[in-house]
Amino acid sequence: PLMLSTDRLRRLGDVLSDAPGLKRLRIHTRMPVTLPARVDESLCDWLAALPWASVVVVHANHAQEFDAEVAGSLARLRDAGSWVLNQAVLLAGVNDDADALADLMETGFEAGALPYYLHLLDRVHGSAHFEVDEATASRLVETLRRRLPGYLVPRLVRERAGAPYKLPVL
Repeated sequence: PLMLSTDRLRRLGDVLSDAPGLKRLRIHTRMPVTLPARVDESLCDWLAALPWASVVVVHANHAQEFDAEVAGSLARLRDAGSWVLNQAVLLAGVNDDADALADLMETGFEAGALPYYLHLLDRVHGSAHFEVDEATASRLVETLRRRLPGYLVPRLVRERAGAPYKLPVL
């Protein structure tokens, strides 16, 4: 959604203002991570003026993605009144060991994003080499539970076609 201009987001927000029972606006985006400058004054003014709570879920998969510029973009989002969460995808060869995951959760939190979800990879053509099996993923999350405070341990989930929500992996 943050690929859209702030003016376009403002117009969409105006349409949503008539939706009965709307309590919060959740935005999932990699833009604060890949293009921190997108979190500019105009966007933050729009977020701050929303009539609902806003939650921005960024998508970072490795601790190295959280540099000073990214931390600044997350701070601007929080200063605008948004809750900031991070969801990551568990990727073989990228973040599929306990040290890399713990570092991701700690570094993301220090940058201003609370860990939210750790996704198992969606099975799409060309991505099988990144897949981590459920048993390994569950062991990794159990290791995180022993190493990190509870608020830094993301929920391990998987999406299944046709399911109405993300399914927990136990």
